[in-house]
Amino acid sequence: MDRALERIGREDPRLCAFIEVWPERALADAERARGLPLAGMPFAVKGRTGIRSYAARRLIGAGGVPVGSTSVPGPGTYWQTWGLGAHGRTVNPWRPDRTPGGSSAGSAVAVAADLVGLATGSDGAGSVRIPAAWCGVFGLKTTNGLLPSPDRTGLASAGVLTRSAAGARTYLRTVLDDCAPVPPVLPVPAVFSTGLGYADVDPEVAAVVRRAVGGLVAAGVVRLVDRGCELLDPREAWQAVRGGSPSPRAAEIRRANDTALEALFARAPLLLTPTTPNRPHGHDGPGELFSTALTWAFNLSGHPAASVPAGFTADGCPVGLQLVAERGADVQLLETACAVEDALATVRP
Repeated sequence: MDRALERIGREDPRLCAFIEVWPERALADAERARGLPLAGMPFAVKGRTGIRSYAARRLIGAGGVPVGSTSVPGPGTYWQTWGLGAHGRTVNPWRPDRTPGGSSAGSAVAVAADLVGLATGSDGAGSVRIPAAWCGVFGLKTTNGLLPSPDRTGLASAGVLTRSAAGARTYLRTVLDDCAPVPPVLPVPAVFSTGLGYADVDPEVAAVVRRAVGGLVAAGVVRLVDRGCELLDPREAWQAVRGGSPSPRAAEIRRANDTALEALFARAPLLLTPTTPNRPHGHDGPGELFSTALTWAFNLSGHPAASVPAGFTADGCPVGLQLVAERGADVQLLETACAVEDALATVRP
């Protein structure tokens, strides 16, 4: 706890990952947590309301200690998904001129910069996976409905950010009543799709992910099946659900994609894609690009999805590899992500 608070005090004025830090409370709570399973483990919570989330309450009950609340996008930042911390605009620890992504911006930065080992997040369109990808850490969106969520649309699901997939085992063991990990049988049959049939992916981002997938095949972690994944662009359907304005076309998109994903997971337990179609953009926003293009399909479908560090573009921007599994297969997905991460062994900050 002393180390975490020292690093936050030293690094956060530069990174702006936190809205609030609670040093006196954290030190006192760490003393009271002696003898509990997590024994005073420091963690961060997303935003001002994160301390009230189901996951945070379970972590605290097991002896975890929240050290502060992390930044989320400030007012007027609809697509400019940087965070707004107590010291200013949250910056990407790899490229301060770039955004860390959002909306779990500060959580990703706090983990990437080793201020804490674990931070909670929530993911309604990619809000855990995108900042995980752009900050070079692991991020997991759980199956929709697996954990309580205040989002009435059903799109947002609880998630976690950690420095490695293995680090997320603590989270799942704590928040789930039944968590019995079983190592995956390798190679795992997998489908690889660069753009899911509709997304325009930055060629260099695609190349980084292809190399990572090739490395997984060579290492015997995955075995690619012949067919790819062709979905309809989910943007209209996601926006209709989010806005509470259903339409026949939105319902058709959702039905078609659910059918396609059901067929995919009947032949392979794993889908691989880039996490984002683009690299981290500047703090003025992505322009017309949708950084959510490859993530929000799985908020609609409800499947668990994770982002694992896949490598870097030539200009030093981290790239994420997205892993998607069948609904309810969160524990299996995490164990597969651990095997994937071990094989890739990418450099961390």
